[in-house]
Amino acid sequence: MIDISMEMEQQDCPFIDTTADYDVSFSSFQWNFDGGDRELETRMVVEGQSREALDNALQALQDHRNMYSCTLRKRMGNTAHIRTTIDETDAMETIREYDGYVTGPFHIEGGSETWHVGFDSTHSADNTLSDLDRNNEFTIISRRQTALAEMQELIEKRDAAIELLRGSQSLTATERKTIATAFESGYFQSPRETTLSDLAEEFDISKPGVSKNLRRGQRKITQSVAGALEHLDDPE
Repeated sequence: MIDISMEMEQQDCPFIDTTADYDVSFSSFQWNFDGGDRELETRMVVEGQSREALDNALQALQDHRNMYSCTLRKRMGNTAHIRTTIDETDAMETIREYDGYVTGPFHIEGGSETWHVGFDSTHSADNTLSDLDRNNEFTIISRRQTALAEMQELIEKRDAAIELLRGSQSLTATERKTIATAFESGYFQSPRETTLSDLAEEFDISKPGVSKNLRRGQRKITQSVAGALEHLDDPE
């Protein structure tokens, strides 16, 4: 199996267009492709930087030329759960043409989409990337060949991986950005290379505010790690 992760900038994707215009992100947790109608049905979590950003993004999705349906399932503040049906994009068609398949969730933010796709042969993967280059902008994040033994190990540890993924997806956009900035700035180093005051200045909020965002994010990540360790320790 050839496993490829890429940052994709499709020209005909409603979600990418929406994140290019509004401060929102989309994370998929379920998708189903209808080969007959050539439509993709998804269930996604939408996170906005504000309630207004979320309102505008949901309206933009409804109005997009490639959006067949967009149903709001649940909403809490600036986060929403939606069910959508979109037309097959050029990139989807290309990947399917060479028998490619999705191996992980989609994440869309800032006008680009993270894809995880797999192929059964190097030939199929190379042909797909060649054709994708004609009508799409993309950057390969990683490409690796997974051996059968490694695939079996991944399958056996899928529950632990899912637990970690859920923990990461449970982070709000603010929590993700705060933790990432703190890590890159050396806040978690010993001794620390930055302080709460520095982070507060970076985000233009109070020290208690940035501390609260860090604590909430760390608690979610720690809970997911603890859950993953339980799965790894379980002999079943």
